[in-house]
Amino acid sequence: MTRSRIPLLAVFPVTVISGVIIAPLLFGNHPVRWSAGAKMPHLVVSNEQIRAEEALKTAGGGEDGKPSTDPAAPAAPVPFAKVDKPWKAGMPQWGVQIYWEDNPEQTAAYLTEKAKLQAKYLIDLKANSVSVSFPFYTGTSTSTKTEAGPRTPTPERLETVLQVFQNAGLRTTLRPLMDEKSLGGMPNWRGSIKPSDRDAWFASYTKFLGPYLAVAEKHKVASFTLGTELNTLEGDPRWKPLAVAAEKIYSGEIGYDANYDNYVAGRINMPVEQLGVDAYFPVKVPDNAPVDTLVKGWNEWLNKKATGSLPEIVISEAGIGAMTGAYHAPGDFYEQRALNTQVQANWYNAVCRVVKERKMKGVYWWSIYFDDNPLAKPADSASRLHFAGRPDTEKAIRDCFGSDYALTPGSGPAASPSP
Repeated sequence: MTRSRIPLLAVFPVTVISGVIIAPLLFGNHPVRWSAGAKMPHLVVSNEQIRAEEALKTAGGGEDGKPSTDPAAPAAPVPFAKVDKPWKAGMPQWGVQIYWEDNPEQTAAYLTEKAKLQAKYLIDLKANSVSVSFPFYTGTSTSTKTEAGPRTPTPERLETVLQVFQNAGLRTTLRPLMDEKSLGGMPNWRGSIKPSDRDAWFASYTKFLGPYLAVAEKHKVASFTLGTELNTLEGDPRWKPLAVAAEKIYSGEIGYDANYDNYVAGRINMPVEQLGVDAYFPVKVPDNAPVDTLVKGWNEWLNKKATGSLPEIVISEAGIGAMTGAYHAPGDFYEQRALNTQVQANWYNAVCRVVKERKMKGVYWWSIYFDDNPLAKPADSASRLHFAGRPDTEKAIRDCFGSDYALTPGSGPAASPSP
């Protein structure tokens, strides 16, 4: 039997839409990964120099205690950790996005120990949830084919990692994410693709998703994200048969994650049960702005869509660079301005307050790369978006995740009808 779908939020007045449409023009068509003045954008994990440098910090290895350079070597044994208070329906999802570009040369033993390390770190942050994002590939912006690539984990290897996270008691989400390297850079990104034959594209995507939906069903994964930030394809009637096909394989919650610009611009018409928002709302305030001001900025954005409680929405991505000027472009991965960890910590505190006050389903911080050591201090060359190893931000996360609330509509700020 087909499960009920969530009623997605209504369109708001044209006067608001006109303001929202301007924002992506100011901050780039894909503000989540790019901002004006930044380097040529591509998927965050495609910066090979950063990935290589970060790999040097990976736990595990040699007899001298230094990280192993052998991708087949397992990480150093990690103590098993277990969530004290596992997630249950009605509790907020306190989570992190783990981004995994697979290296097929790494053994199952390596994957297990690395997943144990990530699980222990998340549990130390008081998280109860984890979302595993992994790449799939397409050709140009008009291509009609989607497929696994050299960095896409196989369903079997994904099972190894999922088993660790679930043994640790973490709520799990699987989230395929289109890699953008082949799209040629801005203005082309995953939200601007225009397949020349949509029937072929959806048929190819349905075929690609099948084995991963089967893994999700086998391991009783809580949520499966059918798509992320695919602005130009939102509302296409072909999503309905894709969702129906998915439901024949997978019995858990099916979701879609919208980019923040499209979320506030109007109705997200997708046949899913769970709507997530990749939320990188720019707030034009100075670095010394108090948390209250940041909260106000977030609420001004969210109120363009609906005021009051938002119990059907989860923040599927949130984060910001630990650097000066970051409030103006929270999702800028490329700039390496002066380090300012208080900017990042204040932003995390503000986002958490908004999530709690508006009774949202939870938040997932972007991100930790699967192969990284979250216990290591980020290198100077690493993305400022990294939060692992930054004590101020980690404290903000623990403070956030250390308290729960009931997901009951109408118990947040004074509710008013959606405009």
